[in-house]
Amino acid sequence: MSQPAGSGAPGLPRRGSSRGWTLYSAGGAVRWCSSTVGLVATAWDPLAPGVLRLPSGRLVRGRSLRQPLPPGPGPTFAVYLLSKPPAAVAWHARWVRWHDFWLPADPAQARTVLREAWDNALTERVEIGCHGGRGRTGTALACLAVLDGVPAARAVAFVRQYYHPHAVETPWQKRYVTRFPAPQRHI
Repeated sequence: MSQPAGSGAPGLPRRGSSRGWTLYSAGGAVRWCSSTVGLVATAWDPLAPGVLRLPSGRLVRGRSLRQPLPPGPGPTFAVYLLSKPPAAVAWHARWVRWHDFWLPADPAQARTVLREAWDNALTERVEIGCHGGRGRTGTALACLAVLDGVPAARAVAFVRQYYHPHAVETPWQKRYVTRFPAPQRHI
């Protein structure tokens, strides 16, 4: 019988909790458990800089690619929003051609890649990054919030509150988020 989400990590002692997440560890293994997501063996530390917790409990890290990789575990899946292909990395990464201060060159490809990132964030360490980590990254994070159920009209405010106060830098980036298609909900 599978364990219900949020009921704990079998065989691991509880070490603490924060923002709806509980930390379990034993013998060097560290796992986070959320009441909405369940046990996630590879989740980000929800208190780490740049980590955005979506309403579903998914954790996604936004990052400036001009800065060195932060200490700790690296991503297992990444989306890089750049005008040129990113450097090779040791994890699975997707590139979305997206010039600084503008919008994705191929909006359909951006939607597909962001949906893939949102799906992967359920069980993997997902990173979204651009050069500055605010405009394009904030826009993409706001789109993930829309996919997660945040109303499109509130997604920019959500990301500015929980990720960075200057996320989503231009009026057209904000408009892109407000027009980002929400997923179809089946009842």
